[in-house]
Amino acid sequence: MPIFAQTTGMWQQAGLAALIMVGLGTGFALVLLIASIKLKVQVDAKIEQVYEVLPKIDCGACGFAGCSSYAKAVVSDPELLGRCAPGGSETANKIAAILSLSAGASSVPARAVVHCRSHTKDKEFYATYTGIPSCTAANAVANVQACKFGCLGFGDCVQACKFDALHVIDGLATVDYDKCTGCTACVKACPRNLIEMVPFTQEKMMVVACRSRESGKVTRSMCAVGCIGCGLCVKQTDLFSVDDNLARMAYDRYEPGPACETAMEKCPTGVIVYRGKNALPPRPAGEKPQAAKV
Repeated sequence: MPIFAQTTGMWQQAGLAALIMVGLGTGFALVLLIASIKLKVQVDAKIEQVYEVLPKIDCGACGFAGCSSYAKAVVSDPELLGRCAPGGSETANKIAAILSLSAGASSVPARAVVHCRSHTKDKEFYATYTGIPSCTAANAVANVQACKFGCLGFGDCVQACKFDALHVIDGLATVDYDKCTGCTACVKACPRNLIEMVPFTQEKMMVVACRSRESGKVTRSMCAVGCIGCGLCVKQTDLFSVDDNLARMAYDRYEPGPACETAMEKCPTGVIVYRGKNALPPRPAGEKPQAAKV
């Protein structure tokens, strides 16, 4: 009998302990539930809606750390509307609808332009580079590729692009304009600052595919298709200018027309080319310019 009583007492104590634990657990759960409700950060439903229409690639082209940061910023400041380059005007219109705003006129898309047209056969080399296959690494080594302004062709821009819009073709970084979204990742990756975001006011843009600022004589000795700063393009239209031995195009004012076509035809090195969708390939290096149209 005493043994039975002792066993019963032990079970009673265990049951009491269990009840206490259940009570404490329930109490803590209630406290946490109340705290979560009281301390819950209210997320603006519009921020979530904006985030859902963004591409969610966190490319940073908008100037913010990622798509979630941009969603918060544009809801707070609608002046930031249109900053999402990969999303383009379609995304801007969706965000404007969420914010009950007018997106206004569609912004001109900016696309990457590689300011070089020199393939391997067009370049002069002082030595064979055998180091790390990276443009950044190769750019730190002097006296390998003769032109210190030209594309090195190791594809740092290719690695940076999340859209498979860049490929190195015969030593030259080449943009696939069917895939380019204007995210600017390639611009940041190029150690020679050869890639520029150009406002594409037309489906294809006429550009100067060179960055060399050497004299014409020096450029000719290093590259078959570099700009020699001759100024023949300037004589055809004021859309071109020559500064520091390099011709430049006023992209913001560009309108296709006979004067621009004549400038392209008269360019002795063929460095004035089209870039963009359905752009015709530039004339081969060394080919003489066609007779100017009257």
